[in-house]
Amino acid sequence: MALTIQERIKDLRVKRGLKLKDLEAATGLSSSALGSYETEDTKDITHTAIIKLAQFYGVTTDYLLALTETKNHPNAELADLRLSDDMIEVLKAGRVDTALLGELVAHKDFMKLLADIDIYVNRVAAMQIHNLNAWVETVRAKMIETYQPGETDIETYLSDAVLLRERDYFTSRVHEDIDTIMEDIREAHRGRSESGPESSVIAELKQDLEDVANFKGSRAEAWLMMYCKQTQTSYNRLTEEEKQWLMKIAQKSKLAKGHVSQRGKKK
Repeated sequence: MALTIQERIKDLRVKRGLKLKDLEAATGLSSSALGSYETEDTKDITHTAIIKLAQFYGVTTDYLLALTETKNHPNAELADLRLSDDMIEVLKAGRVDTALLGELVAHKDFMKLLADIDIYVNRVAAMQIHNLNAWVETVRAKMIETYQPGETDIETYLSDAVLLRERDYFTSRVHEDIDTIMEDIREAHRGRSESGPESSVIAELKQDLEDVANFKGSRAEAWLMMYCKQTQTSYNRLTEEEKQWLMKIAQKSKLAKGHVSQRGKKK
């Protein structure tokens, strides 16, 4: 999935090893504003900030605004890309995650992966493997002729093991290549909005319950904090009026009523 505006702004800074103060000195934008631009809660980023950041990082404003995945080549000609008609149709139809595809192709080991596939598909090594296997067969025939070993003889077993099966060999090579690339991309995606949570739902719920248990306030306020955590709402950013309004709604819930003391009620 494509990065959000906030993730793009942060990603460009982190990749250059810059701190907010460094970026402030380079762009003239305040570090507090720059920090706010990198949080998902931020909705307002000024046009001036977008232009200054795009100029500083050497990317297009469309890239920062998540309108394109192209950072530096907004008007690249299709002919220059040397794509087949089928490839263009696939990309235009949106049937693949082009951002992920781009990460795959740009990975440092992609050429190694492509080379291994090319060697197998175009039978580049087929003759050499055939010659190696023919040599092994010749040696085995000579051994049988000389020693007349039985089917369970260790030399015969080992000569079978030496035979190289082209498909098995290159399947293993390609598997190793793609595994390395996937792990690197997976690590690069850690913490992104579309990535899965690092901790389990049970662990998060346990932490929420501990936070509520340690909360200094009334039971009603603790219940409201739990509600905010489950709905990913910032409790501290609620106004007093909003808190009172939510509590009135909560009082109509059967779950909230379950927390009301039963003392003094007739059985």
